[in-house]
Amino acid sequence: MSARDDILAAVRRNLPRTDALLPEIPRFAGGGEPAVEYFRTRLELMGGRSMEVPTVAAAEATIGELFPDARVVCSAVPEIAGTRRIEQVRDPHELHDVEVGVFRARLGVAEAGAVWVTQEDLVVNALAFLSQHLVVLLDPAAIVNTLHDAYDRMDCSASPYGVLMAGPSATGDIEGVIIRGAQGARSLTVLLLTDSTARNTATA
Repeated sequence: MSARDDILAAVRRNLPRTDALLPEIPRFAGGGEPAVEYFRTRLELMGGRSMEVPTVAAAEATIGELFPDARVVCSAVPEIAGTRRIEQVRDPHELHDVEVGVFRARLGVAEAGAVWVTQEDLVVNALAFLSQHLVVLLDPAAIVNTLHDAYDRMDCSASPYGVLMAGPSATGDIEGVIIRGAQGARSLTVLLLTDSTARNTATA
């Protein structure tokens, strides 16, 4: 037998028990403040920003105000047209010139200042990484306090891809200097918009 066979045989002899019970995970308290406010505070610490918008029309107007010079706004949100529809993108390389990427997040996690996004939300995964700036629509009712709460609601097997995004891209050197936008999105803006408002606007 080769060394490889010896190693694999040892692994097979020492497989974990399938009848072992998983440990109980305690429920951890949140930040001691309402989830939405806690989320906004933590998101800001991660370099992101958030704004409350009452309607989809207000969300679209806010995007125009934040990025007045943007020529390519690629939207994965049916209610916001943008200048390019993500459904028309056949090759991720086509997103190389996107200045603003717009998509909806399924969940917000207050303690991490993060949003949970799946392949179904992005349509083309590269939208979240090739866009210069990201705008995320999030229902305030979908914000939970902790990651433990989030995993209770996330179905990781329902999509081949999912990511928790907290703020824009950032990197830090040995001196502790943080550079934002070095390897991805330069900014991340969360627009807090209720799903019912979005649905009503879309069907009006």
